[in-house]
This record gives sequence, C-alpha cells and structure tokens, in this order.
Amino acid sequence: MRIVLSFRTMFRPFIVFLGLILLTSGVALAEWKAADPLPSWNNGQTKQAIRAFVKKVADRGSTDYVPPAERIAVFDNDGTLWAEQPLYFQGLFALDRVKALAPQHPEWKERQPFKTVLENDLTALAAGGEKGLVELLMATHAGMTTTEFEAIVTDWLATARHPRFRRPYTELAYQPMRELLAYLRANGFKTYIVSGGGIEFMRPWVEKVYGIPPEQVVGSSIETKLELRDSKPVLVRLPEVDFIDDRAGKPVGIHKFIGRRPIAAFGNSDGDLQMLQWTAGGEGARLMALIHHTHAEREWAYDRESSVGRLDQALDEAKTRGWMVVDMKWDWKRVFPFSE
Repeated sequence: MRIVLSFRTMFRPFIVFLGLILLTSGVALAEWKAADPLPSWNNGQTKQAIRAFVKKVADRGSTDYVPPAERIAVFDNDGTLWAEQPLYFQGLFALDRVKALAPQHPEWKERQPFKTVLENDLTALAAGGEKGLVELLMATHAGMTTTEFEAIVTDWLATARHPRFRRPYTELAYQPMRELLAYLRANGFKTYIVSGGGIEFMRPWVEKVYGIPPEQVVGSSIETKLELRDSKPVLVRLPEVDFIDDRAGKPVGIHKFIGRRPIAAFGNSDGDLQMLQWTAGGEGARLMALIHHTHAEREWAYDRESSVGRLDQALDEAKTRGWMVVDMKWDWKRVFPFSE
C-alpha cells in the first residue's frame, strides 16, 4: 500500500500536467476551428477587408465605432444571396404558374406572351421585353389572398428543381453569403434584403434560408385590398403594380421601410448601383460591395453582356470609387452549401 501511495504521489504532478496539456490542446483546437467566421471565403484581401470593416465599426475603442442601432447592412437577393441564372427564380416560378393555370385559360394557347411560355420559347419571351413579363406576373401573382399566395410559393419551392443543378432553389443560396450574414449579425448588425423581387415571394422562406425575418425584407409589390370572406378579413392581391424596388427605387424603399441609411450594401448588378451610391453617401465608415460572377464551372460567368443580372455601369463605378468587388472564382472556396 505504501508503494502504491508513493507511486501516485510521485506521478500526480505529471498526470495533472498531462491532463492540462490535453485539455488546453482541445480548447485551442476548438477555438481555432471557431476562429474563422467565414470558412467558405479564401484568405485574401477581400476577406481581410470585410473583417477589418466589421472590427472597426463594432469596436467601442475605434474612431469608426458605429452604435448597434445604426449598423444596418442591406443585400440584394437575386445574384447576390442566391443564383439568378438562367432566369430570375421568381420568373421561373411565374412560368410554372402559367403552365399550371393554362387548362383554365385555353385562350393562352394563342395569346402572347403566354403562347411563348407554353411552347417553351424563352428566347421569344425575352425578346418580348418587360411589358410581357409584367403581364405574366400579374396573371400568375394576383387574384388570390396573401395567405393563398404564400402557400403556392411554399409548395413550389418544395417541389421545383433548378434546370441545371436539379436541386431545390433554396439550396442555391450562396454559402459564403450565408456565413457573411451570420457574421454581421454576431457583431451587432441588422441585415435586410432590398431586392427587385417580389416581397411576398421572398418572405415565406428567407428566414429559414438566410436567418432574415420577413419584416426585414424590402421588395417590389403589387396592390392589395382588404375584403371580408365568410366574415373573415383577408388581403387580396390585385393585378396592379404598387412599388418597384429596383435601381432608383431601392434607396426610396430603404428610406420608406428601414428609415436609416445603411453602412454596408451588397449587390451584383446595375440594378443595385443606386443602393450602393446611397450607402456611400453617408458619413463615417462604409462598405460597398459587388458580387462578380466569374466561375462558369461552379456557377456562371457573366457581367456586361448578360440580359439577367447585367453588371456594367456599376462595375465601372466600383473600380473608380474603390468599392469592393468580390470575385467568386478567387474569393470563394465554395459557392453553394453542396459544393466541394
């Protein structure tokens, strides 16, 4: 017994020391794994600039400190938070709705732009311009209550698959941007979507996909009116445009629905230019960024000549004014959650 006690006494310091090494090694490893809030971003100038901006506006000791209430970051959706090719996903939703409603409208077989949709002639549809697309949206997005429309969108997202990736559209949200949203919120930012897409098309799913609640979505909208149906109040969607949240409409929408000028704005096209200009026009530290689609293998490569998400004037202004341009090929390790 004495020998055993003597042995334990002799080696107790070593055992304690070994335990501390193992414990602290585990803690250090866990801290190392958790230290990078943007693991899908390559380590480079862009990632460093984002982290440096967040640090200086969130650090109370910084001369660029911004109170949490003023840490507003706005994001375009199509092409910025999720993909937008070969057509804006809400447009693909509208095409599917035309085909679903076609049996109730036999006249659509000979009436444009519905005829081109039923014949799957997307080239002719694009050539028809904005007027035809608006007509499609009014025919497929109106005439039901807001609750009914939400159910239609939810069902479509659950069953529809992207023509290239054969996955649900919500899986085509960009993993690096999801990490960025979480990183900003962890540092006291309030994140908003400011998109040309329909506000009621986005609200049913953005919280689950991006962590952004529906009340923090600014988008285009159609007119609605209150009706009593079976003695219950409902909001009915009308075939009339209420607000277009694109180009010069984005700063208007930010002012109307958010009430504060953002200190950070992220877009990907000329439709986002005025939002970035509005953000840049404020006082103090600012971050303006464009997502540049440059990886045809993992996603798509397009900018100045694209009919969807055209990036031309905004790209020139970004270079002139020193705004951040995120190169998807070089700045992102992966694009989608399912990507390697």
